Amino acid sequence: MNRIILQLFAVGFCFAVGQALQCYKCKLGLWDLCLTTKVTCESGEQCFSGVGTAASFVDVKMKGCLAVAECNQTKEVNFPSSDSNSTVYKMMKTCCNTDLCNTAPGLPGTSGLSLAVATFTALFVTKVLV
Repeated sequence: MNRIILQLFAVGFCFAVGQALQCYKCKLGLWDLCLTTKVTCESGEQCFSGVGTAASFVDVKMKGCLAVAECNQTKEVNFPSSDSNSTVYKMMKTCCNTDLCNTAPGLPGTSGLSLAVATFTALFVTKVLV
């Protein structure tokens, strides 16, 4: 009887772990550059993509997990405290609820950069071997 209960618990645990939402995370990105990692959200959180403006001219981005109650809201981040009138940036955080739905942007120019490096390496190796 104990073995059956243990097996049911193990199966239930696997389903609970399998329900965790995977999202991309970027603490703070500027313009189109946002270096991301993958993160697993806690219960009651969804993936979000945040887009905002800092100092009235710099585009900032964030990605990660966010409590559902904070989704689809524009927040102001002030410095040095929330009582201050100096806004550092404003950001709209939009949520989604499927794995990796807050897509990770590629690094601009990486495909061109890797192609250029490969071309120069091939030319160098050819020059050395000939």
